[in-house]
Amino acid sequence: MSDLDDSLSVTPLNSQHRALGALMAPFGGWEMPIQYEGIIAEHRWCREQAALFDICHMGEFLFKGDIRASGLEELFTFSVAAIPVGRSKYGFLLNEQGGIIDDLIVFRFAEQEAMIVVNAATAPHDFQVIRSRLTGGNLVNISAATAKLDLQGPQSRGVLSAICGEQLAQLPYFRFISLDLLGVPAVVSRTGYTGELGYEIFLPAAKVAELWQLLLADPRVKPAGLGARDLLRLEVGYSLYGSDLDDQTTPLEAGLEGFVNFDKDFVGKAALLQQQAAGVARRKIAFTVSSRRAPRHGYQIQADGRTIGEVTSGVFSPMLGCGIGMGYVQADHAALGTALTVCQDRVTLEATVCSLPFYSGGSLRS
Repeated sequence: MSDLDDSLSVTPLNSQHRALGALMAPFGGWEMPIQYEGIIAEHRWCREQAALFDICHMGEFLFKGDIRASGLEELFTFSVAAIPVGRSKYGFLLNEQGGIIDDLIVFRFAEQEAMIVVNAATAPHDFQVIRSRLTGGNLVNISAATAKLDLQGPQSRGVLSAICGEQLAQLPYFRFISLDLLGVPAVVSRTGYTGELGYEIFLPAAKVAELWQLLLADPRVKPAGLGARDLLRLEVGYSLYGSDLDDQTTPLEAGLEGFVNFDKDFVGKAALLQQQAAGVARRKIAFTVSSRRAPRHGYQIQADGRTIGEVTSGVFSPMLGCGIGMGYVQADHAALGTALTVCQDRVTLEATVCSLPFYSGGSLRS
């Protein structure tokens, strides 16, 4: 295993990954495990058992103050004030043009306390943007002190309940509990990025190696890298920031307007309303290909012999037995069933626009 760039950040579990023989690679400015046993094997283990992911590279900000008076309520495409304590909500931080600065989740800890969880590569910029828009309250970047593990798969409830107690077994989707774990305060949330039943665990960074080892001691649990995570999320149609979403793309173009509350004010709302009235020029599509070949990011999408868009994510799906992908095309070619050609150099794949999710047989709602 070759050494990576010394400028990359590392998680508190870096030595654990190396001891397990993980293939390490750069991701969002971090040195992260891509695979251990293999992407397909780790994918299958998550779909059938319980996979453990190191997600310590994600960013976490803690806000304390009056949600409305501070301006926090106008920052996102959803209402923070309307989130009940003990629940979380997904949505967007936008720029004035309606472009997605980041997609994120807000956890409502108390009436005047919330945690904002953001993507790794965008975390520094996100913090600056949020802080610059606030008119009150206190925002602290707790990313360095906070670790995050994701335990995902149909066996995850049984595994984690044995450690955290039966209160976990009754936890509904997108709700969380605060508890004492390994002698320190922790948050366990029933959320994830795989389409399977699963949990995200936040705890002090100093304790994450102990929890990692404790979870891996259970025979139902195996470590999984970002390769399997990417495959799992794409099979259920979840977008990846930096590939499927960016600050030049609006939620309307991405087909994610369901996460935009137009009944409230937020930065970028005027631009979205204007785009909504005019109609979007391009749309994100999902597609399957007629072979086991995987379409790749950057491949051209063509129709009638001309290029109409580009692939943003693509993999071979073990659950479907064919290549699947997402990308952006001219809006008049986004209808379900539209025949397309995906190509790059000598690779030519026949594709058909389909609905999401590609795979709906997971244990997510179990």
